[in-house]
Amino acid sequence: MPKMDVYDVEGKKVSTVDLKEEIFGIEPNEAVVHSVLVNYLANQRQGTQNTKTRAEVRGGGRKPWRQKGTGRARQGSIRAPQWIKGGIALGPKPRSYKYQVNKKEKRLAIKSCLSSKVLESSLVVVDSLPFKEIKTKEMVNALTNLKVEGKTLILLPEKNETVQKSARNIEGVKTTLVNTINVYDLLKYKNLVITLDTVKKLEEVYA
Repeated sequence: MPKMDVYDVEGKKVSTVDLKEEIFGIEPNEAVVHSVLVNYLANQRQGTQNTKTRAEVRGGGRKPWRQKGTGRARQGSIRAPQWIKGGIALGPKPRSYKYQVNKKEKRLAIKSCLSSKVLESSLVVVDSLPFKEIKTKEMVNALTNLKVEGKTLILLPEKNETVQKSARNIEGVKTTLVNTINVYDLLKYKNLVITLDTVKKLEEVYA
C-alpha cells in the first residue's frame, strides 16, 4: 500500500496517508491507457470538414463541346473533378468520429495513470487548499512552497470557485474535478496535486 507524505500550503509535512493499492499501486497498463487516450482524442474531433462534389459546385450544366470532331478529349461538364473549380472526388464530408470504449477500460486507464504518478514521484498530497478569496498570488505561493514545477494538474473533489479561479491565470496549471477527470489531462500534466478530500473521493469512485 503506497504511503504518501501530506503537506500544507506552506510546504510543511503535517502527516502521512495510506493510498489504496487497487487505485494508486497497480502496475500501469500502457495498452489500455493508449486505447482510452485515442478514444478521448477521437471524441473531441468536430468532424465538420466538408468538400463539394461535382453536383454541389456552381455552374457546369451544359456539355462544354460536342462529343466528336473537335480533336479534344470528350467532356460532359466543366465542373468535373479534373477541371479547375471542379468538384472534389471522394473528399471528406461531415461525420462523427465518436465511438465508445468499455467502462472498465476507462477505469483501469485512470488507475494506471494515478499509479504512474506515484511511481514517478509526481503526486503531491496537500491537507487542503484553504483559500479565503480568489488570489492568483496565493496559488503561486502554494505551488512554490510545495516545490511543484512545470505543468501541474490540481484535482479537486468538487467545484470550488475560489481555488479554480485562483489557478486559471497561471500558465501550465489546470484544475479539474474527480467526476470529470480524463486520461489526456493526467498524461499531459507532469505533476498532480490532490487534497485529502480528493483521495477519499477517488477511493469512493474507483475502489
